[in-house]
Amino acid sequence: MGFGEFLGKRADDMIELGLAHAAVVGAAVLIATVLGVALGALTFQHERAREIVLAVTGSFLTIPSFALFILLLGPLGLGWPPVLLALVLYGLLPVVRNTITGLREVDPAIIESAKGMGLNRRQRLMRVELPLAWPVIITGVRVTTLVLLGIAAIGAIVNGPGYGELIFTGLARVGTPVAVNLVLAGTVGVMVLAVLFDLVFYAVQRLTTSRGIR
Repeated sequence: MGFGEFLGKRADDMIELGLAHAAVVGAAVLIATVLGVALGALTFQHERAREIVLAVTGSFLTIPSFALFILLLGPLGLGWPPVLLALVLYGLLPVVRNTITGLREVDPAIIESAKGMGLNRRQRLMRVELPLAWPVIITGVRVTTLVLLGIAAIGAIVNGPGYGELIFTGLARVGTPVAVNLVLAGTVGVMVLAVLFDLVFYAVQRLTTSRGIR
């Protein structure tokens, strides 16, 4: 059976697995973004705290994904929970790093002007610093999303949702006629999702960034 014919017969599965893959990655990106931006905003002005946060979030990336999924299997069981938590941990560093970088690159003269206008610390952060740092922050979110799309496929080892199911099924059936089609379908599915997510983030960046700082 050719790959095109295989995709035609498994179209419903491809859509269902794609939606599940996108959902778990989207949820992980959302949580990692909220946590990452908060950690970056809280620590970017304090060198010691900044270094600790970057070191801790960076250490998560050093854990092999297979090992992390298996370690989370005990306390969280099978399915979504261990995959979601692992993806959040893997997704933190790019968001935290870009938030800190973006906030530290805000022109001090602009901050002094905001102080002169009577804005307090919270108002300066929300109305001036975060909007100016936003292009750098969302770039980190885009990088996180692309990384997590690939890692999520490995989550199939703990019955996680998404295209990893096709890839691991294909690997388990190596030597059979359908094995290559299964692995290729899962891989192509992840690549298509990566392109779609990137297009969405490009549009969001264009819509949420003022023309003066694009």
